[in-house]
Amino acid sequence: MSMTYAPKVEALRGRVADFMAEHIYPNENALFAATHQAGDRWAPLELLHEIKGHAKAAGLWNLFLPESELGAGLTNSEYAPLAELMGRSPFAPEAFNCSAPDTGNMEVFVRYGTEAQKARWLQPLLAGEIRSAFAMTEPNVASSDATNIETSITRDGDEYVINGHKWWISGAPDPRCRIMIVMGKSDPHNEDRYKQQSMILVPLPHPGVTMKRALPVFGGDDAPHGHAELIFENVRVPAENMLLGEGRGFEIAQGRLGPGRIHHCMRSIGCAERALERMIRRLNSRTAFGKLVAEQSLWRERIAESRIMIDQARLLCLHAARLMDTVGNKAARAEIAMIKVVAPNVALKVLDWAIQSFGGGGMADTWLTTAFVWQRALRFADGPDEVHRDQLARMEMQGWRNTDPGKTGGWGDVMVADGISQPGLPL
Repeated sequence: MSMTYAPKVEALRGRVADFMAEHIYPNENALFAATHQAGDRWAPLELLHEIKGHAKAAGLWNLFLPESELGAGLTNSEYAPLAELMGRSPFAPEAFNCSAPDTGNMEVFVRYGTEAQKARWLQPLLAGEIRSAFAMTEPNVASSDATNIETSITRDGDEYVINGHKWWISGAPDPRCRIMIVMGKSDPHNEDRYKQQSMILVPLPHPGVTMKRALPVFGGDDAPHGHAELIFENVRVPAENMLLGEGRGFEIAQGRLGPGRIHHCMRSIGCAERALERMIRRLNSRTAFGKLVAEQSLWRERIAESRIMIDQARLLCLHAARLMDTVGNKAARAEIAMIKVVAPNVALKVLDWAIQSFGGGGMADTWLTTAFVWQRALRFADGPDEVHRDQLARMEMQGWRNTDPGKTGGWGDVMVADGISQPGLPL
């Protein structure tokens, strides 16, 4: 696979990189400071709002949304390198209106929403006038298996009634959050457990929806975005708020999560690249035991290993994105699972080395510590590592079972009846 991109993508990469150099990096310290200022910590950042205006004016807005005229008309493969650049700063995705969970929710509206739902919610999301949330995870069950979710969605005349307990609902504490997609069980007794769930729209604020707390993340609260623990008590919404139809929740989830995982993983690669750059600059600015730290063999090995891991992860991500574009999300599910495991783990390793290279300063450096926390959190988001590895193993074993070993030099032609391999033949 080539590491070069089509001319239009290279042009966009240049524009995004220039924009970040002009508007994002110089303002990062001020933005970090604003997230820790006294007063209303949940108030949107005015400086970031100004930067978003510049991005919109520059035509660098809604760059995601494959197969839609509402975005930039880019495929997953074409958007991926732009997501990588955005991953270099925690503020960049929102600056371009390309941040989660809004991107995934906008894709849901584009793919599955009615015209009325699009008019009411998609258009203001595309304009950056509101934000959104996606409520699936629950505290009382292992939500890595979404068939476990217990929130109920019950039809009552021309309304649905929602009852349940959700948490880690990203963006829900944001005062700009005006719409939430809620996943729950509308048919808990259906024999097909993948048709028990539905997704429904809940406007915010809404009677019966109570935010119990903003959850702490490694001791912080991630204001002004945050992650809420929510209680749903007899929440009533109109029947037309149902997405796609009852029992279609898993179908929507799979359509939503595929592109989102590409976005997350490419941002992880951008984060790792910046961590490597910062590590190298630091190592070249410090002397220990009579020579530059960068000249010591241990650190050279770490630099080399970082480059190997980052490039491997990028190639795997781009391969997954190409498959999504050519054969579809379902056919690319193995590759999507692979990148979801690989990318955040690579970023964490490079970040860990970068923090180590800074010594005590690595613990105080805002960008490094923020990036490390969020790469660690990403190993849970959109499915934990363990689920993706299990899915990969099952697909791998299924493919192995379906293979004729006599045609591949596999185990079948070197085994005897008692299960012992014939001498001299490889297993």
